[in-house]
Formats: sequence, C-alpha cells, structure tokens
Amino acid sequence: MPKKMSRNKRNKSRLRAGVTLRTAPPHSVKELLARRMPLLKRVTAQAARERFWQEWLNGHIPEPLQARVCAIVERGGTLTIFAESPVWSARLRYAIVELESEIRATEPTLTAVKVRVLPRAAAGR
Repeated sequence: MPKKMSRNKRNKSRLRAGVTLRTAPPHSVKELLARRMPLLKRVTAQAARERFWQEWLNGHIPEPLQARVCAIVERGGTLTIFAESPVWSARLRYAIVELESEIRATEPTLTAVKVRVLPRAAAGR
C-alpha cells in the first residue's frame, strides 16, 4: 500500500539533515569591500581609460565632432568610439582614419579602432 503524503507541510523543515549552506555574515564594511574589490578596480580602470581617450580625442578632432561622441571603450586591444547618430558616426569615422596612426602611436597595444552608433539615451547620459 503506497504511503500517503502529508498535505500540511508548514511544520516540516525544508532541509532534513539541518545543514545550511550559508556563508558567515561579514563582520565589517572593510570585509565587504574586500570581497568586491576586483570588480571595483576593473570599473575604475575602465572609467580612467575612457577619460584619457575622451581628452585625447578632444585635442585632435574638430569641435562639432567632440560634442557628438557618446562613449569610448577600450577592450581587448580594440578602441571603440560611439557617436550619437549614423551621420555623425560617418563623419567621425573619416576623422579617425586620418588619426589612426597617431592613436596607435599613443597606445601601441591597440589592434583596431572602430566607430559605432550609440544614441545618447542608450548611453545613459
């Protein structure tokens, strides 16, 4: 005869052995930050590289193009520059072709320079 299952499960524990897989709670803010430090270092490094390239481009491209650059990302040997519309992306692409040798001289580890479209609303600004 099959065993009937109890329908009222509120009184039963969820883990039969009573073993929990919880980690110990952090003891201080310092310990919390130490756990997240690699992520914070990567984010701050990316922000510093974006500021560097933004300042560099502002010194080398015309004023109308400077205002149309939404973001700059350097990742895996590729420098990607985002413009706010396809029209400005095309103009920026022509300007970058002329500056590509100077860009590579500034950062020899770069293997490619790309220009992409990223509307301002999507860039978060």
